[in-house]
Amino acid sequence: MSEQILPFYVVCDESYSMEPYIDSLNQGLTELHKAIGVDAIVADKTRFCLIGFSGTADVLLPLSDLSEVTELNGLTAKSATSYARAFELVRDVIDRDVAALKRDGNLVYRPAVFFLSDGQPTDDTPWEPAYRRLVDQTWKFHPNIIAFGIGDADPDTIRRIGTLKSFMSDEGISPGLALHEFARALTKSIVRSGTALGNENEVTLQLPEKIPGFTEIRVEAI
Repeated sequence: MSEQILPFYVVCDESYSMEPYIDSLNQGLTELHKAIGVDAIVADKTRFCLIGFSGTADVLLPLSDLSEVTELNGLTAKSATSYARAFELVRDVIDRDVAALKRDGNLVYRPAVFFLSDGQPTDDTPWEPAYRRLVDQTWKFHPNIIAFGIGDADPDTIRRIGTLKSFMSDEGISPGLALHEFARALTKSIVRSGTALGNENEVTLQLPEKIPGFTEIRVEAI
């Protein structure tokens, strides 16, 4: 049976600097799983994938209907922060997932990527080529990216990554609280977007107007 599906990809920094806050983020993701998993309408129209990146990037949860997931694998702090590995993996996974969904006859909406980092990329070579492949407009499946920076993340880098919106945590807010608000915003976006699906001509990706503890980084004209 053909379905309308909006895929969400959550791409989270697992560098050592995240270690004090990983539990807060994992708790938020667990709450997201519970909230979406029991909402039959939203779970039916959205799919969720969790990717963690450090020196490497790994799929922690393949693109799934959260109502069918019994346990969500958590994030674990590791070494390094390779943006290139993250962007390379996200592109490969989206390419595979969307093609599979379409082969099954589903109507697939443009994927949404929520990218979160608390530090600077540590790639030995430039990460920008991998990013440009991910956002290449000639690639039919290029996603909308919402970027979040916390802690020591560079605002200019976060701004460059977000294609739809970019956010930076406010000074004075603890990274743990910022991560909790990130998870809440993600949950709201999935619920609102899944509920809005129905009219093919509508913009279906819904984002909270304001996220407590975060300031939107505006794109500046040059």
